[in-house]
Amino acid sequence: MSDKSTIKAILGAKCPQCHEGDLFSVPVNSFRKLSDVNKSCSECGANFHAEPDFFYGAMYVNYGFSVALVIITMIVLNVFMDRPELWMYLTTVAISNLVLLPLMLRYSKVLYLYNVGKLKYRGY
Repeated sequence: MSDKSTIKAILGAKCPQCHEGDLFSVPVNSFRKLSDVNKSCSECGANFHAEPDFFYGAMYVNYGFSVALVIITMIVLNVFMDRPELWMYLTTVAISNLVLLPLMLRYSKVLYLYNVGKLKYRGY
C-alpha cells in the first residue's frame, strides 16, 4: 500500500503495525478457514495472537454487527413497506445474516485487533 491510512488498512484487513501484511490467509470469498487469522505478519513479523484465545472478544463485536443488521433491516422494511408482517422481518434478517456472515466474521476480528490489540502503526 502506498497510502498507509488506517481506514484503508482496516478495509483491506491489513496488519495494524505496518498496514501491508495480510491478517487472513484466504480471501473473503473462500469459506474454508474463513476467519482464521495468520499467526504473524508476513511483512513486519508482528504477532497477531497476543495470547491464547485472544479473538474470543471479537464475538462481542460480531454481536454488535448482528444487532445493527436487525435494526437496519427493520427500518428499511418499515420505510419501503406499509406494515410488513413478522415472517418478512425474520426471512430478511436470516438471508442478510447468511449473506453478510463472512464479512461480519472477518471485520469483527479486524476491528477487535485494531482497537484492543497492542499493535500500533509504525511508519517504517
